[in-house]
Amino acid sequence: MISDAMTPLPYRALPYDDGGLGLPYPSKIIAVHLNFTSRAAERGRTPDQPSYFLKPVSSLASSAGSVERPAGTELLGFEGEIALVIGERARRIAPEQAWGRVAGVTAANDLGVYDLRYADKGSNLRSKGGDGFTPIGPVLVPAVRIDPAGLRLRTWVNGTVVQQDNTAELIFDFARLVADLSQLITLEVGDLILTGTPAGASVIKPGDRVEVEVDAPESAGAPSSGRLITTVTEGTVALAGFGAGPKVDDATRADAWGSAAAGPAPFDGLRTALRQAQGTEEAAQGTEEADRGTERAARGTEGALSPALIESLRRVGTATLSSQLRRRGLNNVSIDGVIPLHPGERLIGTARTLRLVPLREDLFDSHGGGFNAQKRAVDTLGPGEVLVIDARGERGTGTIGDILALRAQVRGAAGVITDGGIRDHDAVAELGLPVYHAGAHPAVLGRRHVPWDVDQTIACGGTTVQPGDVIVGDADGVLVIPPSLVAEVVADAIEQERQETFIAEQVAAGEPVDGLYPMNDAWKERYRLWQPRP
Repeated sequence: MISDAMTPLPYRALPYDDGGLGLPYPSKIIAVHLNFTSRAAERGRTPDQPSYFLKPVSSLASSAGSVERPAGTELLGFEGEIALVIGERARRIAPEQAWGRVAGVTAANDLGVYDLRYADKGSNLRSKGGDGFTPIGPVLVPAVRIDPAGLRLRTWVNGTVVQQDNTAELIFDFARLVADLSQLITLEVGDLILTGTPAGASVIKPGDRVEVEVDAPESAGAPSSGRLITTVTEGTVALAGFGAGPKVDDATRADAWGSAAAGPAPFDGLRTALRQAQGTEEAAQGTEEADRGTERAARGTEGALSPALIESLRRVGTATLSSQLRRRGLNNVSIDGVIPLHPGERLIGTARTLRLVPLREDLFDSHGGGFNAQKRAVDTLGPGEVLVIDARGERGTGTIGDILALRAQVRGAAGVITDGGIRDHDAVAELGLPVYHAGAHPAVLGRRHVPWDVDQTIACGGTTVQPGDVIVGDADGVLVIPPSLVAEVVADAIEQERQETFIAEQVAAGEPVDGLYPMNDAWKERYRLWQPRP
């Protein structure tokens, strides 16, 4: 006999320590799609308003647990997030009331299987709703102890920081989210809001260990959620055949890994990987590239180097250009101490800049992980741009390797210049991307450097480089030309090389150089009458 009476659910302990507040188990978990500026830059879009999806409460898991990658799937993604825990019922409240309804914050990991995203696009029910797909904890940090704009979020995979950001970089602050949701949905005590992930979210595999921590380093006592630890295991039971099954393609892999170049390339050699990545990139970034056209024009890239000007630059060498710059009083405009990766290489483009500062372990901890300045610089390069890296002439470690060089090439960059070392020398050379460097070294960036900032005035190879400067390199070296001078410098350089062609012909015919080089008035007249001129 079936009773009409409601059967109460068994008591379930919270998956985190609520500090004795006695909070109930959540009635719902609401997650924000996109909310960190770094993630928006990575995805190539910034929302005007927040958007959300629901995760079932059955997906909750505690700290120091494990999660299965479902059998037959490939792309289990992690997303370190800050979880808000509602402490007081909220319905149709204003933003200024919202923080008072939050009991506290803790760490969360918004796990999901990209292989199933196509099945419930937008709702994410099957891709992100699996059992154990929302680990949370271990400790609730009380809201009264922290400034919601002063929180730090970090994620580690196998001990390496892969995400690091702070809540000053949110697109929509916590109060905005709580107030917005409360307009139509009653937020009950214990409910969870996952507030979005920063750049650096990617793919994990069986055996990986993911850790997420939220702390408030500037608040009294630097309160912390502690480390939320999740270990990935391999599932053994395949999904049933009567539902949506796993399905992936190159676009899905690029989305899951964070870029077409980030994951292990299942291809034969870097050149094949490049071709595959370029196809994915072009399909995924049509809208982004349209937006970047305006952005590049604003930086002066299009005006500084028109196709006609680029073609003119190809006709003259850096030695001639250097002479013309010297005539204009510019003597210190060469990037010294760098050599081309490929003999006879030519490089023409406009500068984007990356500054590396000397290693200090505490600063590398705060700036070296996640979507750091090095990755931001590479990941935002546009067609025809040259990444110029200020490594202070330090050659004792690599400043760029094969994956980031591949990413730069996929983005259409004209090349890379570093007055430091490069890693993966042979693999980078195989790409064919023009690279000028100070030497090869096997060590990673963090041995000597902290990636600090992008698109600022830097020093490289003994000269100053600004974003938008015109960069020209050949076998003689690399020059930096102010954009405002490039057109007249090139025109005069072409004329200078024409004169030098005439002079060379006369010397080859036996004429002495006195009066000819440089030309006196008599030789100038003979040059004027010289016929083989373009």
